[in-house]
Amino acid sequence: MNLGGVPLGVWWAGARPRTLPAAVVPVAVGTATLDGQPIWWRAVAALIVSLALQIATNYVNDYADGERGTDDGRVGPVRLVAGGLATARRVKAAAAVSFGVAAVAGGALALAVGPELLVVGAASMLAGWAYTGGPRPYGYAGLGEIFVFVFFGLVATVGSAYVQDRTITGLAVVAAVPVGLLAVALLVINNLRDIPGDTTAGKNTLAVKLGDTRTRQFYLLLLVGTALGVVACGLYRLPALLGLVGLLRGVAPVRSVLSGTSGRELIPILGATGQTQLATGLLLALGLAIG
Repeated sequence: MNLGGVPLGVWWAGARPRTLPAAVVPVAVGTATLDGQPIWWRAVAALIVSLALQIATNYVNDYADGERGTDDGRVGPVRLVAGGLATARRVKAAAAVSFGVAAVAGGALALAVGPELLVVGAASMLAGWAYTGGPRPYGYAGLGEIFVFVFFGLVATVGSAYVQDRTITGLAVVAAVPVGLLAVALLVINNLRDIPGDTTAGKNTLAVKLGDTRTRQFYLLLLVGTALGVVACGLYRLPALLGLVGLLRGVAPVRSVLSGTSGRELIPILGATGQTQLATGLLLALGLAIG
């Protein structure tokens, strides 16, 4: 089956499914911080918003980098525009549709919760667009990690709790920290792989600025920080320490990164980092929910 002349499987690959745990985890963790039972349709709507924003951002990254030539010869997941699988116009349209899905689900939440969600939603969409889109993308200035931590950590986690009872709790804020750090780790491993190509293309990611060795050390620090964040959650609700069990999945990728794994060999490490993020996040959410 095709969509816009492009097979659905190609669109799915272009959505970069290995990155989607970054959208699932904050909703699960934020919802689990509640004291009572969640309103499930709001949790589902929040998940739709989060997934749609992640996919939209990935499509924007694909068409914007493809048009700039940044993706030419890049090692890594399939690139729709650079790979000649879809035109920049169609990928841009796919990003717009994804943003539209997020807007519809977010609009429903805003009607139920309050207009403040419209402001948060607009800021999130602008951040997703400006990462690599527009005349001065912040992803090209080494600021991607900051925005990922803020929007896929703090905003998504705290927001998922807020849509339930319009309350921002200390637990939700603390739980957002390990969630955000894991999302940053996913971006860091992606940018570590792309240091050679990004350097040539003039894309000054944080990895390019730090260099290969310090980027690998930064990846380790992010996972250590995640462990400390999970422990902090355990001070609120002891079963939250279950998240540490999921973090064990990160031992193997850390070893590979510190051993100097590079190029195409980092692609499975990206997947393993996503699995670590999902396992840690879901077990953290389970612990918070039963605590």
